[in-house]
Amino acid sequence: MTGDPNIVTFGCRLNAFESEVIRDRAAGLDDTVIFNTCAVTKEAERQARQAIRKARRERPDAKIIVTGCAAQVNADCFTSMPEVDRVIGNAEKLTEAAYRSDAPVLVGDIMAVRETAGHLVEGFEGRARAFVQVQQGCDHRCTFCIIPYGRGNSRSAPIGEITSQVRTLVENGYSEVVLTGVDITSYGGDLPGQPSLGQMVRRLLAHVPELPRLRLSSIDCIEIDDDLMRLIETEPRLMPHFHLSLQAGDDLILKRMKRRHGRVDAIAICNSIRARRPDVVFGADLIAGFPTETEAMFQRSLDLVEECGLTWLHVFPYSARPGTPAARMPQVPGDIRRERAARLRRAGTAAASRFLDSLVGATATVLVERDSTGRTEHFAPVRSDGALPDGSVATLRITGREGDALRGQLAA
Repeated sequence: MTGDPNIVTFGCRLNAFESEVIRDRAAGLDDTVIFNTCAVTKEAERQARQAIRKARRERPDAKIIVTGCAAQVNADCFTSMPEVDRVIGNAEKLTEAAYRSDAPVLVGDIMAVRETAGHLVEGFEGRARAFVQVQQGCDHRCTFCIIPYGRGNSRSAPIGEITSQVRTLVENGYSEVVLTGVDITSYGGDLPGQPSLGQMVRRLLAHVPELPRLRLSSIDCIEIDDDLMRLIETEPRLMPHFHLSLQAGDDLILKRMKRRHGRVDAIAICNSIRARRPDVVFGADLIAGFPTETEAMFQRSLDLVEECGLTWLHVFPYSARPGTPAARMPQVPGDIRRERAARLRRAGTAAASRFLDSLVGATATVLVERDSTGRTEHFAPVRSDGALPDGSVATLRITGREGDALRGQLAA
């Protein structure tokens, strides 16, 4: 097999963006598989190793390159694998030189990186929406998280570069852009004048009026600035779907996680946003079975689904990361973690079902992703009864629900 490399992406939306950068930087590599890994849990690393071994069995002559967060924080794990030819760090993976070098290991000090380069991506293979990296790294040190050591300290892309990239994507036919990063609500603290995320979004929308839809990736509820709140209330192009990094609903667990918000803060921000945008839908990250979590503490996280009105849940049973403070805390037994995660997921499934049912009979604007299936403004999945072109935006009347998705037909 010759031509561009095959890229296998694990983890977050930022990795999805960076895989497109890698596709451009590594263009022309023959018979190569690049694994862009995730380090958020031990399970993510295990899945990457498993996929690497499978790729070697299926393609014994291919060159296998491993990069991403797991490669950055645990390079030795991958250099010791006989299946792996090269290991490249998170900063190096975005440079063309890394893929032209013969060095078996190129992993630098991520904490020494100070800039977020403008990686212009003109399209996204197989995607209807495009991702734009506006921020990189994280200055916070949550006790369960290894990601700052894989991504480095927080650094922001200049507003001009973001605007230029979004304009190019719109010119190339993309109707929806997602602003992504590791901690995007910390945007701008390292830039001249320290513009906030809300200020950047306001200027972006003003300078690219032809952009139909804009989304934000996961945001920290304690960092939402006044400009962003005003946009939520007044800007219809900012989609009414916000994914919150909540993690837990119990104050003591949040303190042991070293989060900067409390339970009251989470409920207050959801109420405040909903007052400004009554049709808003929230997603959230929640961890079940964090060290020292009792049944009563867990119940407060479970109650948060109703109290915040959460719809789309990303639930994780706690996974101890070596080298993090939480890994040294008294651990909750694995079976209890899994059982609590299952209960949270059931609550999330019930909330999503109620929300989907509430849309039946309404109209929705749908970004068509593939095979006449797409997402509404609120990120609800919809399949059209009639054929629609990929990448188009269509107004559908919602006629019913099938499982975890809606059905619709073109509105008259």
